[in-house]
Amino acid sequence: MAHTASSTRIWTYFNGDWHEGPVALIGPHTHAFWLGSSVFDGARAFEGVTPDIDRHCTRVNESARKFGLKASVAHDTWLGLVREGLKRFGGQPELYIRPMYWAESGGALAVPADPESTRWCLTMYDAPMPEPKGASITLSPFRRPTIETMPVDAKAGCLYPNNARALVEAGGRGFDNCLLCDVLGNVAELATANVFMAKDGVVYTPIANGTFLNGITRQRVIGLLRDAGVEVREAVLRYADFQGADEIWSCGNFAKVAPITRIDGRTLAPGPLYRRARELYWAFAHG
Repeated sequence: MAHTASSTRIWTYFNGDWHEGPVALIGPHTHAFWLGSSVFDGARAFEGVTPDIDRHCTRVNESARKFGLKASVAHDTWLGLVREGLKRFGGQPELYIRPMYWAESGGALAVPADPESTRWCLTMYDAPMPEPKGASITLSPFRRPTIETMPVDAKAGCLYPNNARALVEAGGRGFDNCLLCDVLGNVAELATANVFMAKDGVVYTPIANGTFLNGITRQRVIGLLRDAGVEVREAVLRYADFQGADEIWSCGNFAKVAPITRIDGRTLAPGPLYRRARELYWAFAHG
């Protein structure tokens, strides 16, 4: 998910050059600022590795095209800029890596974005990896949209205010995060990540049904577990399934694989399948 660049070390490539610190990208008439025409992707650097950076660079271009923007940056150009940016931090920094596209102006009637006005940047900044201490979750009253109502097939900035209000509502009830359902009441994802659960030795995750992004880290963890002989089922899951789960964990780019240690009033201990998923992912990242 998106995260605030609150550290002092920020580098952004924009308009043909690298800029240190916050840099002005848009103005009051920029279409993305006014009407939300932006897409992005999020990758990670930590412990000297950038797992699946190639997939993240591919996906930002796919998101741009699905959103009606012009994906003007070649995949290898993104990768080369990431390598350049990493050198500016030195050592083995823990970074959030965010390529972005947005529209500067609108087309007919102003509301649709003009793809020829598409601009782009790559921003990289300090973002320490969260310690896997565990988080508490509950059920959100808000729902995930469908493709008929929002561009859920792209990693688009306009999708995040809905998850943000879900987080604020859950936080007001004392929870760190929350599960959102689709319009039919099936669990889709956490407000900031994909979600997994385990029951009786089997791992489950909500089936990708077009209401949430089928995350790159999600796909990676599914493959790693299956290759290790763990049964993983992508399934239609209700909130009651999570309430009765043996283990729950989040899976996303920012924290990678992290345990859920409380659902409503029930405490959960990080279990063996969560630990296996995290160990497999870290081994893959360093492999």
